[in-house]
Amino acid sequence: MRVVMFGYQTWGHRTLQALLDSEHDVVLVVTHPKSDHAYEKIWSDSVADLAEQHDVPVLIRNRPDDDELFEALKAADPDIIVANNWRTWIPPRIFGLPRHGTLNVHDSLLPKYAGFSPIIWALINGESEVGVTAHMMNDELDAGDIVRQEAVPIGPKDTATDLFHKTVDLIAPVTVAALDRIAAGDTDFTPQDRSQASFFHKRSEDDIRIDWTWPAEDLERLVRAQSEPYPSAFTFHKGKRLEVLAADVSKGRYGGTPGRIFYREGDGVVIVAGADARTGRNHGLAITRVRTEDGRELTANEYFTSMGGYLTSRP
Repeated sequence: MRVVMFGYQTWGHRTLQALLDSEHDVVLVVTHPKSDHAYEKIWSDSVADLAEQHDVPVLIRNRPDDDELFEALKAADPDIIVANNWRTWIPPRIFGLPRHGTLNVHDSLLPKYAGFSPIIWALINGESEVGVTAHMMNDELDAGDIVRQEAVPIGPKDTATDLFHKTVDLIAPVTVAALDRIAAGDTDFTPQDRSQASFFHKRSEDDIRIDWTWPAEDLERLVRAQSEPYPSAFTFHKGKRLEVLAADVSKGRYGGTPGRIFYREGDGVVIVAGADARTGRNHGLAITRVRTEDGRELTANEYFTSMGGYLTSRP
């Protein structure tokens, strides 16, 4: 089939590479300009560079809503558009233009975790697995019929970085298998159960700020979800920003006020956590490694020279 590819960052790069390695013919690539957004500078393999290396024409757009792009797409005469990590709405006159419509590849197990940063949100929320879904695009974002879907389990110590590598390796087999179904004339795809749908926004500074009223189990997953190279989860100690690089759920249960720097447990320092911490039924968050405002990385036992005082969400 003649394919136009819409994509960005490493997800788009992997998709384009899969298409170039397949029997299909990539006739045009549309990608975004480089971005200064913190999350868009991560996993930033260039779709444009890969296309140019293979002599595929490239168009750079923030949004695919201009007449020049529409005319270029018509001239490319695609059988299908394949999109992955396209960051803005694709209008119906674009996604409905090819003979077989548009196949979107998304790094979640749709209908859950539509939208942005699905792996990070899924890890924070304690999901048991993540994956990749190829679905037909329709008027609603990430809501079309599923053509192919594959999952991988989330391990008890997996970070978002681990899960990125697990899921990005699914892009090629999921994309090619979906295209093979479409090329064979198969249209018996699986409608999404919209009662199970969830839609998430882009992550920002406030989303990595530690809230000590969260249960320790949730906070431990937040720390793993904000693994390098993502921005680290952070709190404040004595008015200065403190990044939490590694932590465990405490073995003991600790009572008091959320955020209290309370007890040394093994290699960690336990911080009281949970909105109902006063009951004494909660585990705490045992911080094991931190980074200070001036960039020093320390063990928790090196940093916290004495117990007492509080970690806070604001200076």
